[in-house]
Amino acid sequence: MPLEVQVTKEIISNYAIHSDDVGSSEVQVALLSRRIADLTEHLKDHKKDFASRRGMFKMVSRRRRLLRYLRGKNPVEYATLVKSLGLRG
Repeated sequence: MPLEVQVTKEIISNYAIHSDDVGSSEVQVALLSRRIADLTEHLKDHKKDFASRRGMFKMVSRRRRLLRYLRGKNPVEYATLVKSLGLRG
């Protein structure tokens, strides 16, 4: 299920590097994290929704790849992003 337009704009404005940024790694990770959190809540109620579960696993894998790229490119920004999103314990 896609995010609402207002929520998407808010996330983009919080994590954008510059004013026209809508696709940087940081923004993509933040959007994926929000979608994963929403799907996690959905799956708590609908335990047998295996199609959504598979989609969530694909999003988690994509987020993991983006974080790995960001960690190699800019470790300081990676640490800041992980801390602000509350990832990795």
